Amino acid sequence: MSARDPGREQTRKGLRVALAAAVLFTISVASGAIVPFLGPLFATQFLLASSQPMSLGKVAGMAVLILVVGAIMMMLTTWLGAHPGPFLLLLGLLYLLCFIAQTAGIGGPAVSLILVVAVIVPLLGILNRELAASILTILVGGVLGGAIMMWLAHALIPEPAPEPETSSAQERRTPDYPRALANTAILLASVVICLTSDNLTAAAVIPITVASLLGQIDMAAGSKASVGLMAVNLSGGLLASVGYAVLSLQPSLSTIFVIVLVVGLFLGGRAAALTPDAAMFAGALTIFLILFGLGVSPLPGSAAESFSTRIAFVALAIGYTLLATAVLWRRPQPVLPAL
Repeated sequence: MSARDPGREQTRKGLRVALAAAVLFTISVASGAIVPFLGPLFATQFLLASSQPMSLGKVAGMAVLILVVGAIMMMLTTWLGAHPGPFLLLLGLLYLLCFIAQTAGIGGPAVSLILVVAVIVPLLGILNRELAASILTILVGGVLGGAIMMWLAHALIPEPAPEPETSSAQERRTPDYPRALANTAILLASVVICLTSDNLTAAAVIPITVASLLGQIDMAAGSKASVGLMAVNLSGGLLASVGYAVLSLQPSLSTIFVIVLVVGLFLGGRAAALTPDAAMFAGALTIFLILFGLGVSPLPGSAAESFSTRIAFVALAIGYTLLATAVLWRRPQPVLPAL
């Protein structure tokens, strides 16, 4: 009776993720948010991190962290944006620190959020000067909006009792410095590709997809798992494409709500599972929110004309990441049996 039911816990968590993403995405579009996917992205990260709501202190700390990192990135972009060498060197240093923390199993969702901020801020700061001045407000608003929606989702679909042993606490490991260095090179190269592109709204998905994938891939799982990883993440882009086509036929806020809710139930429910492939579905949900958000965003560019290009860029980012990790990651040495 006291034992918790993992199946029901997964269902409740998946419902919270889908509901929070759909409601906040619709509110963001209705209010004319320039980056409507940011708040839903933070909300899903918070909800998938634990079955229990984050405390007010933790959310405040997260908001301060995002604000500080965003401010630092904005200063670096303003001061060194015209000097690629030092700028990319400092950007790579931040990525390296994040990946070292990930390989050591510390930082939790905060590290992933820092990576997203460290990718988005330089891109917007260099490629969209009009948006650069308000990017910090957008980031903090996204964190606070995501936190409020997280608490509302828990209020509507509460967790019966706190877990005595929470699975959200990651076990600490010895940092894998070669892998962290390889991940830094892979992500930094994708940022350079994006910065040299003429289309911000299309190319921005490349480094964000790469950063998401680098937290999912385990090359020791073999090529079959890599194919599954590619298929699941690409499904996020395909669902965004289908969703945008449906929205084009019936453009309304209610259509947006239903599309995000249905996709959130499909991907979020699987991302909430206590299984090894849950991270893949969380990554697919991230890709869907970003692509669909860029499609309905008031950012410059024709959303309809560039949507197929974005899907192609997602596929390119997935293929690039799998190939780069296969080449650069150090494979674990087999343990020989004692004679």
